[in-house]
Amino acid sequence: MEVASNAPRTILHHFGFKESRSFAASSLFPSCSYKGHYTVCPPHKHAISINSTNSAQSSYLSVPRKYVSLPRHYLKPKEDLNRPYYDNRLHNGNRYVVVRSELAGTGNYDASSPLSEHKLGSKIRGICFYAVTAFNAIFLFVLMLVAHPFVLLFDRYQRRFHHFIAKTWATFTVTPFLKIEYEGLENLPPDIPAVYISNHQSFLDIYTLFTLGRSFKFISKTSIFLYPIIGWAMFLMGTIPLKRMDSRSQLDCFKRCMYLIEKGASVFFFPEGTRSKDGKLGAFKKGAFSVSVKTKVPVVPITLKGTGKIMPAGMEGILNFGSIKVVIHKPMKGNDLDVLCKEARNIIEDELNHQ
Repeated sequence: MEVASNAPRTILHHFGFKESRSFAASSLFPSCSYKGHYTVCPPHKHAISINSTNSAQSSYLSVPRKYVSLPRHYLKPKEDLNRPYYDNRLHNGNRYVVVRSELAGTGNYDASSPLSEHKLGSKIRGICFYAVTAFNAIFLFVLMLVAHPFVLLFDRYQRRFHHFIAKTWATFTVTPFLKIEYEGLENLPPDIPAVYISNHQSFLDIYTLFTLGRSFKFISKTSIFLYPIIGWAMFLMGTIPLKRMDSRSQLDCFKRCMYLIEKGASVFFFPEGTRSKDGKLGAFKKGAFSVSVKTKVPVVPITLKGTGKIMPAGMEGILNFGSIKVVIHKPMKGNDLDVLCKEARNIIEDELNHQ
């Protein structure tokens, strides 16, 4: 709890505080006095701060349960403090004394309220989603593992069979929960090398892109390869590892992308580098476009819409209701790295802003 400075005489009872027997006014508020049922404090030169992260039993002051949902209360200077509490908290006059609830260390007024039905339903859907994806992944990974020697022998670079397994896994996982709408499928290039790019909003982006059925190589953090089943499958598919903030790893990644394209494979970049927290398109890094310019292969921009609302970044445990739209734009080519980067970003941003 925090009480603003320069307050007039403050009657703590009027803020909804019950006085504990262990409360020592002389030690916590040296200038406070006890009168009847109230503890009266004169104005203070400095703000008084009381730690509210401890439980109500161990703290000096406890907040009545019926007032938990009221995060801020205001009193005018010189107003009648003998008015009932509910009248004080509804007063719209000048703000002088502020009491702010930060129960459990949060400033959210409903931090202690029970989980809403909407959030509970999203959590249940999230649990079911991961149960389905894990069940599918186990069986499909065994099939991928058995076929891996033959894939290395006959299709070492594109690994079409592994990507077919990935498409099957993503489709079986997403279909029971979400609807995906595609636009511009005719813009997908045939089975030729290309640099694919898209915006990045959610963990669902990977599932969505796998359903396209194209044999492109993602670029992923090295730590992801340690995940059981999923990380191992990514290794078998030829996903390109990258250590962030490591210049040597970035150079190796760049060389690996160019090598795969020369061998007939495609690569996939998220030019933002990470998932967007607010749904807005971030600045594009130029690695993908540099690969395109040097290898003279087209850039295929893809816009993903709806994934950030269904499974927001940082909230991978929930799955909200909604639908996903995938827009494949026409392939682009260019010799100017900066111009190509800017044009591709504008195309994706315009589609995101288009309702």
